[in-house]
Amino acid sequence: MNLTKAMEERHSVRQYQNKPLEKDAILTLQEEIEACNKKSGLHIQLVMNEPKAFDSFMAHYGKFSGVTNYIAMIGKKSDNLDETCGYYGERLVLLAQQLGLNTCWVAMSYSKIKTAFVVDKGEKLCIVIALGYGKTQGIPHKSKSFEEVAKSDAQMPDWFKNGVKAALLAPTAMNQQKFVFTLQGNQVSAKAGMGFYTKLDLGIVKYHFEVGAAGEPFEWVS
Repeated sequence: MNLTKAMEERHSVRQYQNKPLEKDAILTLQEEIEACNKKSGLHIQLVMNEPKAFDSFMAHYGKFSGVTNYIAMIGKKSDNLDETCGYYGERLVLLAQQLGLNTCWVAMSYSKIKTAFVVDKGEKLCIVIALGYGKTQGIPHKSKSFEEVAKSDAQMPDWFKNGVKAALLAPTAMNQQKFVFTLQGNQVSAKAGMGFYTKLDLGIVKYHFEVGAAGEPFEWVS
């Protein structure tokens, strides 16, 4: 499964089977986490066989069940931490989909189990990603139109269109899709709207855009 197929087939899943992660999947995820940490400076950690984080009232209210594995997105406190966690977290989410796993970004419906991961001085836990073999494959989310999230004064090239279409497949908080991509020449700006977790969402959709743009040498601008 290539990344484009993974983006199309990946949907949020909250109920999981009582099935341990396969050894090969664990190894591949750990290698990718190490690569992401090295490139980003984050302190991402894979937590396995830990049922307490999703055994709270909030988790049950959010209809989570069977979650014993998750990815803890941790990094040094900074203005761009949320966006960085979104970008590299989605990189891991799509890899998980390629490995036959299901995922769900979780901002509030979990308990922080301090013994499950390490948060060094100056760092914070940004968000977690539930991980495992889903009871279902989830369902597609409703999406805004291309015209609502893409702007350009000139004709849009295929790589830009494909990038935006990929971004529209990305998960966002409450499925609000509060982002806009603007093209000027080969420069692309991605702006987040107002609201909770929109900076995190921005990192997620920017990763999707890059995958959709398929290596086109464009430049991100603020």
